[in-house]
Amino acid sequence: MKKVIGVLVLFIGLNAFAQKREMKSEMTPDQIATLSTKKMTLALDLTESQQVKMYVLQLENATERQAKMEARKQARENGTTKNLSSDQRYEMKSKMLDQRIEQKKKLKSVLNKEQFEKWEKMPHHRRGEHHKGKREKGDKKGHKNKEQDND
Repeated sequence: MKKVIGVLVLFIGLNAFAQKREMKSEMTPDQIATLSTKKMTLALDLTESQQVKMYVLQLENATERQAKMEARKQARENGTTKNLSSDQRYEMKSKMLDQRIEQKKKLKSVLNKEQFEKWEKMPHHRRGEHHKGKREKGDKKGHKNKEQDND
């Protein structure tokens, strides 16, 4: 009986995660841009003209992201996805970093100095740094680090 309940709870939990992902992908680029602009307005206290400029930037980004997602989805369905060579991987990452640099320049032109500094400190726009500061590199769960041993 306990196993059955455990399995049911697991399926319900997985179903809830799947529904959240679906709802996010159903938003149009316009909706995504509007929500992102409103969040940035609240966080950075944007003026009306900054909001308009930020909306245009966010709409541009959301449209590009959606097009890339569709292309990846089509490639997956067609079975054309394969292991990329190191040159292809390098090219992809290089393009991605170029886009981030360009985005940062555009943001810098819209935001004032204080707002831009505040934006840079906001963790949600940085990828791969979600767990920064929680553990040092090399530390594993369940193991004490050297500082804890000395206490």
